[in-house]
Amino acid sequence: MKDQVDIYGEKRAALEALAEELLDAISDFRAQMKERNGDDPVEHVECRIKSDESMREKLRRKELAETTENALYTLHDALGIRVVCSFLKDVYAVRDHLASLPGFEAAEEKDYIRHVKPNGYRSYHLILKCHGDLYAEIQIRTISMDTWAALEHHMRYKKSLKENAPLIASELKRCADELASTDLSMQTIRDMILGS
Repeated sequence: MKDQVDIYGEKRAALEALAEELLDAISDFRAQMKERNGDDPVEHVECRIKSDESMREKLRRKELAETTENALYTLHDALGIRVVCSFLKDVYAVRDHLASLPGFEAAEEKDYIRHVKPNGYRSYHLILKCHGDLYAEIQIRTISMDTWAALEHHMRYKKSLKENAPLIASELKRCADELASTDLSMQTIRDMILGS
């Protein structure tokens, strides 16, 4: 397994360059917004290139051949970026900025904020086609959404979850809904402060 060729082959360098380009674009947007209205719309950003092992496992799970082409062009999450915003409107502002970058286009979008998953998960998922070649999966969410997703992910693997699964699922959904209500309230308060 150690001698196995990297699943991304010669495209790894291009993925790394794309990650840097997107992080720079997000950084530029943050600076523009801060200059324009005094607020940084982004709390923090995480970026990763899916490891060779993780990508191969996903290809096997989806019954796809372990090829560079499938890793990069059938699946679209070799490069993943998570942008965590303070407020709801910032989520959509970041989305609009990224989708309008020269050489980038929105290939697929899923708005799990307006169309919440049954378990309460909320986030905006954007697959960007970059320079007509590579793809990047961008998840944009608020601090509240990110906190809930991280805690839900952490608890999902606990063994005791099986015993009380319906109750736990119900409580997680309730928490997600309460956090979503808080996001709306915080956005309203911010709008009042800014006079918009």
